[in-house]
Amino acid sequence: MTEQQDQEHFRDSLGTVTSEGKRAWVYPKKPSGKFYDYRKWVSYFLIAFLVLAPFVKINGNQFLLFNVVDRRFNIFGFPFWPQDFYLFVISMIIGVVFITLFTVAFGRIFCGWICPQTIFLEMVFRRIEYWIDGDRGAQMRLARQEWNAEKIRKRTIKWTIFFIISFVIANIFLAYLIGGDQLLAYMKDGPGAHATTIVSLLIFTAVFYFIFAWFREQVCIIACPYGRLQGVLLDNKSIVVAYDHKRGEAENGRKKYRKGEDREQLGFGDCIDCSQCVHVCPTGIDIRNGTQLECVNCTACIDACDSIMEKVNLPKGLIRYASEDNIEKKKGFRFTARLKGYTAVLVILIGLLTGMLFLRNDVEATVLRLPGQLYEHKGEHIISNVYTFKIINKTIEEIDDVTLKLIEPEGDVKMVSGHSMTVPEQGMAQGTLFIEIDKALLDGDNTKLKLGVYSGDKLIETTTTTFLGPRSYR
Repeated sequence: MTEQQDQEHFRDSLGTVTSEGKRAWVYPKKPSGKFYDYRKWVSYFLIAFLVLAPFVKINGNQFLLFNVVDRRFNIFGFPFWPQDFYLFVISMIIGVVFITLFTVAFGRIFCGWICPQTIFLEMVFRRIEYWIDGDRGAQMRLARQEWNAEKIRKRTIKWTIFFIISFVIANIFLAYLIGGDQLLAYMKDGPGAHATTIVSLLIFTAVFYFIFAWFREQVCIIACPYGRLQGVLLDNKSIVVAYDHKRGEAENGRKKYRKGEDREQLGFGDCIDCSQCVHVCPTGIDIRNGTQLECVNCTACIDACDSIMEKVNLPKGLIRYASEDNIEKKKGFRFTARLKGYTAVLVILIGLLTGMLFLRNDVEATVLRLPGQLYEHKGEHIISNVYTFKIINKTIEEIDDVTLKLIEPEGDVKMVSGHSMTVPEQGMAQGTLFIEIDKALLDGDNTKLKLGVYSGDKLIETTTTTFLGPRSYR
């Protein structure tokens, strides 16, 4: 293998897999520095948001709810029903375009700063691991150590805490699925009253425990498709965590630091080959090899390199947020036509969603002719059709004295129940009704009807349906 091939060999293999195909466990050094402090504050805010969102209510609606079983969804306090699925789809598209825009501009910044996998792993589980097992060197020694009393004690404490946290995370996700109030009610009832739920919780707990205690960075490297997606989104103008190879390598490459030597005169770059950027990387890569699939833009290598540069009296920023054009051609960030295009699409979608949210009715009615039923003659002039109806109340207050009336053409609506109804808060009322119309008012065998939903004398919603009549009256 030539030297050039050897330098590029990292692109043909994963840093977390040995040449024999076995797992190469990553023991990252405990990070510290300016960016790590920023990430901690962002992470703690997002963790607090994740924990509190299922229990915060706006106008009586849970802030975030994804109840698939009961087909109820709340996003930022806005209730969504299956009939509003198009709004949910637009919201998801906005999320995808938003992430795409930021990936084009700033690389895989979502993974390092916002992704729940990275936040929980780096800011919760690894910090517990540093507290119990120690830093990188201590963890490696403990892994090689025989199973004595010390190792058993540390492993038992760590794994127990990991399991408890995984169980808490599973409960939080359950609150998003069934509702925060429902989860609290289950907790008051005790586990014996909801055995099926407990089994589901334990399954999810096992999944989270497996991910954070063993699978770890493999989620980002193997399972998550976003790493592959960034390969087609990034270009030379994207700002990513990058190693300034022009400054770090110079003419003669890297060289260990020696006090008092003139590295510039000797032709060596500012990189002193200390490998601290490698040791601190949570995915086990060498950022000096360039942008790689495994890099999650966590900035740990930036903090580690800046710390070393400060100690050897060299300028910081050898590893920094920069684009390839910035390193090669000293060009600054530019709002390119590509970014303008993504931004325009994002603004249009947000405007469209906002308009639809404001135009959306609080009440939605559906009236459908009963399948398989023909029209019926009532007397000499009246034709009758039978329908089923559903009225959905999306508000947090029940609606009283609800009736349906025919707006056009003229006719009578007769409820099977024989009286008005009450539609419960965030609920649904359904039933059967008959519509009777004079045959002289029919427009052929298929007449379009417009019905109004009234609360007392107030019109709160309109809907349409079709009326089947005799073909001879066209």
